[in-house]
Amino acid sequence: MIKKTLFTGLTAAALVAGAAGLWQGDLQAADHAEAPAAGADPVADIADYYAWHTTNDTLVNVITFAGAGATATAGVYDADVLYGVHLDLDADHVADANMWFRFGQNNAGDWGVEATMENSLGTFVVSGPVGTQITQDIVPSVPVSLWAGPSDDPFFFDLAGYQDTLATGTLSFTAADAFAGLNVTSIVIETPLPVDSSFQPVTNFQTWATTARK
Repeated sequence: MIKKTLFTGLTAAALVAGAAGLWQGDLQAADHAEAPAAGADPVADIADYYAWHTTNDTLVNVITFAGAGATATAGVYDADVLYGVHLDLDADHVADANMWFRFGQNNAGDWGVEATMENSLGTFVVSGPVGTQITQDIVPSVPVSLWAGPSDDPFFFDLAGYQDTLATGTLSFTAADAFAGLNVTSIVIETPLPVDSSFQPVTNFQTWATTARK
């Protein structure tokens, strides 16, 4: 069982989810299949985790995984892998809200994605087919948008410049993106701002992403 973690400090917030503690093991990392163990299980390998606060007072979270595929590569899904986004709202390094994502297939073999969210306001579930923007009101007039599928890898890395720097000892930058034209599979969710126990918006917190396999 593998858990990969990337920590990010944000001035933002979100409404997110919790799940049963059936997943164990801890390996803190984020990569693009640089490590042999990660490359052996690409669907459980987090490439990157992004989060930002929008001007509409929502939070967007993006987990990318199974990277370095060709542009035409389809999304990679596994019902036995659990993806998580976690928020520490009070700086005690313990998640106060969590959001968990699973993939599954229907009787026709079509893949879908489900997000289960839990915080101080309750538990909410949003689900639908992959490759489709899914928008559901978790309470009246409070929408959550969810999307999962293959996408262009947003990570920029100047591999040639990095290798030149190592070889020469002189900082080099070629502006060539080694990940241009390569696909990852992504989970994207946009949620309302989170609130504290007094139902006030929280605008400064830590967030990280994990994966785990049964």
